[in-house]
Amino acid sequence: MTLDIFEKNLEKYTDPVKYDELYNHYQEDLAIILECAQDSNQPIIELACGTGRLTIPMARKGFRMYGIDIHTGMLNHAKRKSETENLNIQFMQQDCTKLNLPINSPLIYMTGNSFQHFLTNESQDDLFTSVKKHLQSKGSFIFDTRNPILKELANVEETVERKTINNKQIVNEKHLEVYDHNTQILHCTTTSEIIENGTLIITNKDSILLRYTFPLELERLLKSNGFELVELYGSWKKTRFNKDSVSMVVHCRLKD
Repeated sequence: MTLDIFEKNLEKYTDPVKYDELYNHYQEDLAIILECAQDSNQPIIELACGTGRLTIPMARKGFRMYGIDIHTGMLNHAKRKSETENLNIQFMQQDCTKLNLPINSPLIYMTGNSFQHFLTNESQDDLFTSVKKHLQSKGSFIFDTRNPILKELANVEETVERKTINNKQIVNEKHLEVYDHNTQILHCTTTSEIIENGTLIITNKDSILLRYTFPLELERLLKSNGFELVELYGSWKKTRFNKDSVSMVVHCRLKD
């Protein structure tokens, strides 16, 4: 897996500032991460950290953080956000399948369904190999991925979503989603209209590919890479996982 291959699937993050405005408020995943970090005085690694949505609040809690992402713009925005505070964060641009960090950590995590960017079996295995090299003995890896609900994936889906930014701009997003059963990849296209004071000011179109992984695949992936499952939740609220769960929130641990 190379930088170029990942870069072909990053249209969704072209405008880091706008992306941050849309998603920075989301904090449901923070509670579990904090619980697993506890009072660790050792550095913690966040993969696919984006604009620092979790890296920055974790550092505010006193944790030494390494924020890793492949996207230059997202990392630069995260750095700008953290510059006004004296936070212990090392932001680094790296491919998560080829991590080369100067530390080993008791906790590595990756949220925001970033796991779905690893589109092939090989890239998933490479991710776990890379994580394994940077985890301490019995260290934890926490990540989430959308649950493949077949009745939803079976049909072409068109939806419209309306969001408000800073009580000033309205964003209408039109989503088209088509699932390929052979590759287990969902092809998503979004057309966004940004309206301010009743006037259409921007129209954007982007696409993204998202790999879906089934529970038994996940079990194989963990075992074959030397991990054991600690918990599998259906959401970041620790709901019990079942066939209708929106997410698979995975807490796994490195075996000796």
